[in-house]
Amino acid sequence: MLSERMLEELNKQLNYEIYSAYLYVAMENYFQEKNLEGFANFFKVQMEEELSHARIFYEYIYRMGGKVTLYPIEKPEENFESILDVFKKALEHEKTVTQRIHKLVDLAIEERDHATNAFLQWFVNEQVEEEESFQKIINKLELIGDSMQPIFMLDSELAKRTFVLPAPLAKSE
Repeated sequence: MLSERMLEELNKQLNYEIYSAYLYVAMENYFQEKNLEGFANFFKVQMEEELSHARIFYEYIYRMGGKVTLYPIEKPEENFESILDVFKKALEHEKTVTQRIHKLVDLAIEERDHATNAFLQWFVNEQVEEEESFQKIINKLELIGDSMQPIFMLDSELAKRTFVLPAPLAKSE
């Protein structure tokens, strides 16, 4: 059974995961408008991942006897200066998600909610991967600069990315 405080915080995170998906749609749009389909695909997959993360929270809340609460979703930023700017903003967003997950873990520990703490460990590990993924692309973009040929090569590489159902959802099917 979840405490009221834990339930509220898990619901906030579920909604923030939906906001994250919304943000990544805005970033996908930026690249679609520039005809960089590979970069757009990268953010399409990110959007799918964020919605799946929201679903994981949704299922956990109900499994623990809670009720999901939906909040208004804030409009995300849509104005980006460059390819690098998009990825830097995405990395900053992921760092915010990481901080939020860590606060949830801290709350679970404080409340001695071992089940929720165990549940959240998947997200702790996922955030390490998310930040690393964005940082690697930022490093490449900083190395590339404004050279279009390497940009097109990276675009081609990112076009190959596909969505993989996260383990917690794959188990529930």
